[in-house]
Amino acid sequence: MEKSFRRYRLMSFVTGTTLLILFACLILQHVYPHDVWDHFPHFLKDIVNVIARVIGIGHGVILYPIYMVMCFEFALRVRLNLGLLVLMLAAGFVPGLAFYMEHRVQQKFYPAGLPS
Repeated sequence: MEKSFRRYRLMSFVTGTTLLILFACLILQHVYPHDVWDHFPHFLKDIVNVIARVIGIGHGVILYPIYMVMCFEFALRVRLNLGLLVLMLAAGFVPGLAFYMEHRVQQKFYPAGLPS
């Protein structure tokens, strides 16, 4: 169970971090007016576009499916209820929720902290 939780935890951090970076890039691309970008060198907008594309594909095609497998594996080992599993899976879509869910799951199963 501990190894399964550690794998889930690792993928939670990786998936959550890439989702936050993707969210920030998308905000920079679409929310800020285009005249804000006029004050910066043109290559910065191109860099943000490339980062958003690469991280978006990496998150959606590679990392989130691996994260889902780790969630299912951990849920089957500890016999999680369906509601908590759905929240864990939703954490891959909502920026910041992955870190909160990982913390809550750790508090539920390892209240004294992870064994060394």
